[in-house]
Amino acid sequence: MPTKLIATINSTGRQTASFIRVASAVGWHVRAQVRANEGIVAEELASLPNVELIEGDLTGPGYKLLLSRLFAGARIAFINTTHWGDEVAIGKACADAAKKAGVAHYVYSSMPDHSVFGQDWRALPLWSSKFAIENYVRQLGIPATFIYTGIYNNNFTSLPYPLFQMELQDDGSFVWQAPFYPNDPLPWLDAEHDVGPALLQIFKMGPSHWKGQRVTMAFERLTPLQACARFSRGVGRPVRYVHGEIDIKVSLPSGYREQLAILQETLGDKRAPYFGPELEYPREARGIWEGYRGLEEYAREVFPDEEYANGLRWMEDGRNGFEGGDVDGDGVESVGMASVPGSRPITPGGVSQTNGLQITSAYTPKSHPEGMGSDFFVGSV
Repeated sequence: MPTKLIATINSTGRQTASFIRVASAVGWHVRAQVRANEGIVAEELASLPNVELIEGDLTGPGYKLLLSRLFAGARIAFINTTHWGDEVAIGKACADAAKKAGVAHYVYSSMPDHSVFGQDWRALPLWSSKFAIENYVRQLGIPATFIYTGIYNNNFTSLPYPLFQMELQDDGSFVWQAPFYPNDPLPWLDAEHDVGPALLQIFKMGPSHWKGQRVTMAFERLTPLQACARFSRGVGRPVRYVHGEIDIKVSLPSGYREQLAILQETLGDKRAPYFGPELEYPREARGIWEGYRGLEEYAREVFPDEEYANGLRWMEDGRNGFEGGDVDGDGVESVGMASVPGSRPITPGGVSQTNGLQITSAYTPKSHPEGMGSDFFVGSV
């Protein structure tokens, strides 16, 4: 395989770090922008062969020079913007720099804007910014592909983050409360394990195959009940789903609070499809990368380690070993919502970086330099 020069930004995030690890392993050279050469992920990336970290702030006055250096000589680029600063302006600046540098294949991590579908659905603010950037990239005419990511498996935590808390009960079981209808399917993705290998295949096939395409990065299609059953089998404990409103237990920045409110309305109450009404999953992603890690495997092999790294010790109480988990079961409660029959794909949001929680590990937002700001969040956003 010939050596390639790749440009990335926000390189300590889950999607981009996953790709950098794989690209480095196959001998591609990666020029990776990071906000700071600090933290566990940045240190790991710096230790990889063929990886050059470029430290710099895309929100600062020198961002144009930074991007010019980043893209110089790059043939391909993977860009995942975040809502750190003016996301749309940064996204446009990256696309402009890539076009000027002659990038031959530009992959952007986008998300849908639900307001464009004519169904009285409101746009999720943190997703519509990405959709606006996607439209700008298309207008520039550069050879581009757009990935749409499902729910990160590692959004789940027993810490009190909204939307994806696996709340530990006194009997050792877990409860997940969310606004998604119990039998409506959701898309699932292990971002750290599977984004990198899938992107590698997309880049290997090239823009002749993928130019202008939207690619759904979701390897499992599970209802909340099925997800809890898989998680239960993996973690070895009962997991119960509660259909209810998003329970916010910690202080949130106003922008993320608005995101959650609209998510509950558009994707919960109105049951809008996660990727919009046209995009299919998971067949497309599985056709690109067959070695994905499912939610059950994540719950068994990764979730306890992440929890332990966050200072939690429930896995040492001797209550593991539960073998339940009927994927078609009806173990669900409804809290303040009426159950509605039928099934349509709907969506989640991300995990927020909250105030007042001291969390440090390789698996949490605090480990990322980008995660130190009060307006930065991880997850499928």
